[in-house]
Amino acid sequence: MWIYEKKLEFPVKITKPDARLAKIMIEQYGGADGELGASLRYLSQKFTMVTPEAKATLNDIATEEFAHLEMMGTIVHQLTQGLTKDEILAAGLDPYYVNHGLGVYPSSAAGVPFTAAYLQSKGDPITDLYEDMAAEGAFMKAQPFSSFPFRNKSVSPLPFSLHFF
Repeated sequence: MWIYEKKLEFPVKITKPDARLAKIMIEQYGGADGELGASLRYLSQKFTMVTPEAKATLNDIATEEFAHLEMMGTIVHQLTQGLTKDEILAAGLDPYYVNHGLGVYPSSAAGVPFTAAYLQSKGDPITDLYEDMAAEGAFMKAQPFSSFPFRNKSVSPLPFSLHFF
């Protein structure tokens, strides 16, 4: 169970649309190793952890990942506000736009819709934790593309957390 606080963990205020960056951020929203997959991965895997503390930790991480999902959705939304037809075409965002307009839809940057096949929950704590680390490591690929001022700021107090942007 969660208590939802109706504000973003880290406020997002983007004033200049950027279709190219929006396409990259869509990957972080709903791509194979994005925030939606991360939140569902941890939430599903918590049930087979051996100790109550491990279960609680994965539940906490899943909750954190849902907060990241909300921030990523906000980023994509703000990056697409006010885009022109030419900007959408130049960034290659037109196939996404044809299907979803400027709605925030969980997909990869290549336009592949999110699927649960992106994540694993094997029922073995060690296997699941290795899978988590591999997926979290893949997130680092997007970092060189970002120019946001909060790049490299940790969004989780956990020592193995990744940096958001």
